[in-house]
Order: sequence, then structure tokens, then C-alpha cells
Amino acid sequence: MLLVFVCCKEESPVSLKEDVTFLASDALEGRETGTKGELLAADYLRKRFKNIGLAPKGEAGTYYQTFTFTPRTDPHSEVEYNKNNKDTSETITGTNVIGFLDHEATNTVIIGAHYDHLGMGGEGSLYSEGEAIHNGADDNASGVAVMLKLASELQAKEYNGNNYLFIAFSGEEMGLLGSNYFTKNSTIDLARANCMINMDMVGRLNEERAIAVHGVGTSPIWPQTIFAANEDFKLSEHESGVGPSDHTSFYLNDIPVLHFFTGQHSDYHKPGDDTEKLNYEGMESIASYIKRIIKEVDDNGKLKFTKTKNESEAVPAFKVGLGVVPDYLFSGKGMRIDGVSEGKAAQNAGLQKGDVVVKMGDSTVVDMMSYMRVLATFDGGDKTTVVIQRDGEEVLKDIEFVKD
Repeated sequence: MLLVFVCCKEESPVSLKEDVTFLASDALEGRETGTKGELLAADYLRKRFKNIGLAPKGEAGTYYQTFTFTPRTDPHSEVEYNKNNKDTSETITGTNVIGFLDHEATNTVIIGAHYDHLGMGGEGSLYSEGEAIHNGADDNASGVAVMLKLASELQAKEYNGNNYLFIAFSGEEMGLLGSNYFTKNSTIDLARANCMINMDMVGRLNEERAIAVHGVGTSPIWPQTIFAANEDFKLSEHESGVGPSDHTSFYLNDIPVLHFFTGQHSDYHKPGDDTEKLNYEGMESIASYIKRIIKEVDDNGKLKFTKTKNESEAVPAFKVGLGVVPDYLFSGKGMRIDGVSEGKAAQNAGLQKGDVVVKMGDSTVVDMMSYMRVLATFDGGDKTTVVIQRDGEEVLKDIEFVKD
């Protein structure tokens, strides 16, 4: 049934929704790295790349680049790649799918998205009710679908200032393994890599049309470029080239990066991240925005790379949690709450989704980093007050922290 779907679409354009529907179907059982479901997804992507007209740019003239690794035994150890790519009972094999669009240009723009997800749950899942298929429609069938659309549309002559390498990464959920492996075993000359554009969770553009763009500080051309190409998005700009997605692997190799993200939601890493919940018109508009960005830099030659502050290194250690999901797309003053966990300090104090925390204790909260710094000063059992903005008014709430 799955193969019929692929074959039937070979002769006509495939929509974003059709790509997501296949990748996020129950038949693929969550596309966990190394499973049959992931291999079915890889085969689908190979056929899509071929149909679009991309040349194979994996290993030995194929679209595939495989990597075999021994999983981590503890969260502080590093994954070990098997140099001979030999499977054993203790190893897992992931598969990157790679296609090339040759405009006979000097430099190459790399465009990527990870296609693996969490399978039936397990490590990384936020679902506590046992095994269930984690289809990952937003995370990250959405990014893969946008990548495929770009692969089709960047063949136009107006984008011939660069070549384009398209990579569907495996192993992202296990620690950016596919992108890390690729940068160490690249199938192109990375010295000719002009930039890397990454899409991870771009399927839930909200009514405010808010989108986060990470990596803005990795090249001096980015701030003006993303502004000039923007038509109607509310941008949340982040300078750092380091983050929890595949662009990090390229930034660490001195390549300018941009990463696009439409925000967290209550279905993140849960079985509810399904096809029907995505905003496909929003995905279309994001694809168009990325094309405009690419057009802006198409005749700029080799882009300059700049190092950025690693924002993750500046995150303080916490002894307690407030029990909220921050709104990472919020660009106003304070920390806006995007979700509240049951039974935690925030819910117990009556905090709600949409509240904006502007003060904790005696400290003013102006952004995410100041919120984290203040939170790190509290211990389990501490009591304090929190000032929030709700419906245009400031509200004072009493908070009691418990140990996480």
C-alpha cells in the first residue's frame, strides 16, 4: 500500500500534505533510527529526490549515506561510530538521504531536515502512558516536506548562483548523529559550502505568524537578509549557531547557518503530533520566505562566517522548576508561558498559558535568559511572588517551589 502511494505520485507534483501524510503515517511506526519504518521513509525520500531531478550524492553513486554506531550507555558519554559500518547486536545503523542540484556554481548551499523520530516512544518521549506510535508530523515531517518543496523549486534559473545539496538526516533525535557524521564524512567539499539552512518543526505557524530564526549571528549578511526577505512574519531572531538541531553540526565546522522553527506545542514528543494538526498554508509561506532569503544571497559569492556566543553554555543550573513551557517565539519583555504542567508550582499558583512573567521575587524578568538566571537562585521549599501580565493587567501570584 505504501509503495502504491509513492508510485502513483511519480508523474505529478506532490503536495506538502501528501509528503507529511506518508512520513507521519502509522505504517512507519514513528521512523525511529535503524528501524524498518525509517528505512521505508528513506526509500520514499530516495524516490522523491529522483523524481524531482536531484542527482544522488550519497555513497557509491547512491542517495544513501549509512552510519553505524553504538548507542550511549549514559547521557554524558559520546556515541561511538563503527568505522567499518558493520552491524552487531549492540549497534544501530542510520541512513542519511542526500541529493544534489548542480547549477555548475562555485559554492553549494546545504538545505537539510531530519526525518527520524521517536518510534514507539521511549527515551525522549513526553508521553507517560506506555508505548504508542509517535508519528512526528511537525517533528519533523514538516521540515522534510518543506525541504522537498525547495528541492523542486530551486531548479529555476533565478537561483543558479549556488549549487544545492539536500540532506534528510537520520539520528537527530539520538543526538544530531546523522549531521555530525556527514560533516566528518562529507560527500562534497565542505570548504565550498556557502551556508546551511535547517528546518525542524515548521508545521505549526500560529495566528500571529511568529517564527523563530536561529543562527542570525553566524554571518554578517543574515540580519539584513532575513529582514529584507520578510513580508509578513513576526520574527524572533536568535544569534547563536548552536542549538538542539542539525544546523549545529555545520556551525561547528565554521559554516553560516539559519534554522527555522514555528515553536513548541502540547503534542511535542507525544503521539498527538499528527498530520491533521499542521498548518500547510503556513508551511507554504515559510518555503517562500526561505526562497526569498536564498535569492537575496544568490549573487553574493562566498558568505562570511562569524562565531557566536553559545547560548546553551550560559544556561544556569536549576534546583527547582516552575513547571511551564516557555514561548520561544515571544519577542516582548518578559517570559510568556506557552504551557503549564500538571501538579507543578505554576499550576498550583494559578498561572496559565499566555501569562507573561515580568518579575520573580525582587528580580525583573525581561527575557528568557533573565528568567532562567532568576529561577536558578531558588531551592526546593522556597516561597516567593511572581508578577504576571494577564489581559493587560499585572497580577501578583504566590509561588512555592518543590524539588524537581
